[in-house]
Parts: sequence; C-alpha cells; structure tokens
Amino acid sequence: MPLEITDALLDSVTILTLKGTLVFGRDTELLTSRVEEVLTTGETQIILDLAQINFIDSSGIGALVRIYTAAERRGARVKLLRLTKRVHDVLQITRLSSVYEIFDDPQKAVASFGTGHEPSPG
Repeated sequence: MPLEITDALLDSVTILTLKGTLVFGRDTELLTSRVEEVLTTGETQIILDLAQINFIDSSGIGALVRIYTAAERRGARVKLLRLTKRVHDVLQITRLSSVYEIFDDPQKAVASFGTGHEPSPG
C-alpha cells in the first residue's frame, strides 16, 4: 500500500499521520517533501505518527535521517509517535531510536514540546 499522509494541528504541533509503507521511491519522496513543506511554513514542532506504517526499508530509514537533519538546520524538532513493533525494531537496529524522541501517547508527545526540558524518550 503506497504511503498516505494526513495532517492535523494540535496546540501548535503539526502531526503527520502516515499510513502504508515507507519504502524507496514515491513513499520516501512524498514524506520528505511533505515535511519540507511544513518546515517551509515556519512550523518547528512536528510529530510523525507511524502507527499505521506496516513496512520500512533502508530508504525509509534514510528519509527519517534526512528529515531529522533538515529540521535541525531550521531549529525545528521532529518526534516519532506510536511505532509498530516492526518499525521500532528497525529503529533500534539502526540506532535511530537514540536520535529521535519516541512516544506511545499522543498527549505526551504534544506536551513534550511545551516543557522547557526534554522528557526521557519512551
């Protein structure tokens, strides 16, 4: 299933909900261009909700790295929400889980932007 992205704004946090696969080609191009659009509008708080991502390949991992770097360059932060076990395992193996803050609870993820200190990922 090709990647679909829907977005919502909650307490000035942009939440991009991803559904499908995150693999080489259209999927990774769509995700990186969509995040780039959000960053271009000046948004600095972004959550990627990965609950409905059923497969990620090395290109998907590369896209997450590019997104993280692009956000950092603009002074923005991107956090991950609701990883499936498969995606979580891939992020553990690639050590991306130590780069991104990862949350299971949407409210905690949104609240983490407003605290002045970073909570422990989890």
